[in-house]
Amino acid sequence: MTQKVSTEVQAESTRIANGIKKPGQSKEQTKLIAAGIEKGIAEYKKQHKAKARQLDKQKKQKLKSNAATLEQENEVGIETTEVRQSRLPWALLALSWAGFAGYLVQIGVLSIG
Repeated sequence: MTQKVSTEVQAESTRIANGIKKPGQSKEQTKLIAAGIEKGIAEYKKQHKAKARQLDKQKKQKLKSNAATLEQENEVGIETTEVRQSRLPWALLALSWAGFAGYLVQIGVLSIG
């Protein structure tokens, strides 16, 4: 399987190979070194892409699980809120009637017993 290497990678690998060139080294040896560097860069990029894909998959799974959890919490929260909302008005109504009855007893309009 031949990998297509960009011209930037080729130029960079040639520059690195020339930078580490030893005296008496032939052009052919330098080309082999550059090819090895190209291969290394290509392998690094391949591994980097694989890691990025794996991290992306993990993020998506985490987002899905968080969304599902929030959905479940919202459903439970809505049910609980509805129950509390329906009890509060009745409690306030009973309290206001008790206060009104207490006021009437205090002023003597209503007599208990």
